[in-house]
Amino acid sequence: MDIGSLTVRAAIDGLRKRQFSSVELTRAVLDAIMARDGVIGAYLWVDEADALKQAAAADAARAGGSDGLLLGVPLAIKDILNVEGQPCTCASKILAGYRAPYDATVIARLREAGAVFAGRTNLDEFAMGSTTENSAIQLTRNPAAPDRVPGGSSGGSAAAVAGGMALAALGTDTGGSIRQPASNCGCVGLKPSYGRVSRYGLVAFASSLDQIGPMTRTVEDASLLLGVMGGRDPRDATTLDRAVPDYAAALGGDLTGLRLGLPKEYFVTGLDPEVARLVQDAVEACRRCGAEIVEVSLPHTEYAVATYYILASAEASTNLARFDGVRYGRRSAVPADTPLDMYLNTRAEGFGREVKRRIILGTYVLSSGYYDAYYTHAQRVRTLIRRDFDEAFKRCDALLTPVSPDPAYLIGATAEDPLKAYLIDIFTVTANLAGICGIAVPCGTTRAGLPVGLQVLAPAFEEGTLLRIGHAYEQAREARP
Repeated sequence: MDIGSLTVRAAIDGLRKRQFSSVELTRAVLDAIMARDGVIGAYLWVDEADALKQAAAADAARAGGSDGLLLGVPLAIKDILNVEGQPCTCASKILAGYRAPYDATVIARLREAGAVFAGRTNLDEFAMGSTTENSAIQLTRNPAAPDRVPGGSSGGSAAAVAGGMALAALGTDTGGSIRQPASNCGCVGLKPSYGRVSRYGLVAFASSLDQIGPMTRTVEDASLLLGVMGGRDPRDATTLDRAVPDYAAALGGDLTGLRLGLPKEYFVTGLDPEVARLVQDAVEACRRCGAEIVEVSLPHTEYAVATYYILASAEASTNLARFDGVRYGRRSAVPADTPLDMYLNTRAEGFGREVKRRIILGTYVLSSGYYDAYYTHAQRVRTLIRRDFDEAFKRCDALLTPVSPDPAYLIGATAEDPLKAYLIDIFTVTANLAGICGIAVPCGTTRAGLPVGLQVLAPAFEEGTLLRIGHAYEQAREARP
């Protein structure tokens, strides 16, 4: 069984037709992990016995007449989502030894649909980073070029899918952490609208920005998983009570009647020439599919990265206050005379450098005397960025942009320059600030063989339009001689 090219749709069809069992499918995934992950390092935790036990239960359920959409399909899960009984380290020393006592809502919905949870994937510690080099546990390499990073923070999930070690995976996207690694590794990454997918059971980084989404080989697979995961959750008050369409069933057809915008601020000096060429080729492919292409403007884009890092760091500094050695995970073994000393020792030992940097920055911008100068001001700019999108979407149905200004960096290229690493997210953070949805779809490779992605952005809760565009482009690209 060729796991490296098998899609979720093909797995569903194969299981329903009894062409293979879930045990056989899961065994093939585990074998692929054993054969390839020693080089790539996508997974942090795999329990073969547990995965095969879940698969056997799925086969027994099918024999008994059950037919859930994902019954018996193995998935990889970013190690920041709670799966009952499995570790949840967030790639941090401070959560070493912690096991989740409950399922996140997305996990519960996937479990109800019959999915098998085969393993947990690497990430930048607490999802803070754009390369997956900030993991406190291990380095993950890009399957397309092992001397390069996979992107981040969902680099483990992207590498698992692109490296043929998972049919699909879940990632999280706070400022581009699904779309950017998907682009770097050559797979599809979907960030849903804020409020479309429940965040209950996700270890929070920045609560007003985080979203959970699928990373897959095809747009259709992303549609299938979003259809299962989406919808209101009483445990997450930020989810909206809006119907979840059958996204996969609505795919098909060309782009006739759609107007797609090119934001001029996303095609500027500094964009890698090969990335620019491949994205422009993708734009022309969308035009040939029937779409009308228009130029639009998002004038406050230049402030997006600064705004994002002020707000995200502020929220991170408060969300991570709970990790103090009392309630979760690790506690420092250094003798302490007071509880405060124990907290300080635990957090000093448990958090990595990037997490500490963001906690310090977040605490500073929230401090008395600087709150209005930084945090309040950033919230006002966020409103302006959201209004930019509102105006742009009056002229078009969706936007086409690069995902990242460059292909995947060499390992270590940004290690001593955090500002350079932050600028990797320049084309993706705006979607999180505005709460809209976005998808990365592979649009080719550079002469050096490095994958590049096309980003499609659509208004909030217009995932159907987003997926229609992505699927039409994907089909046109695959049909190209």
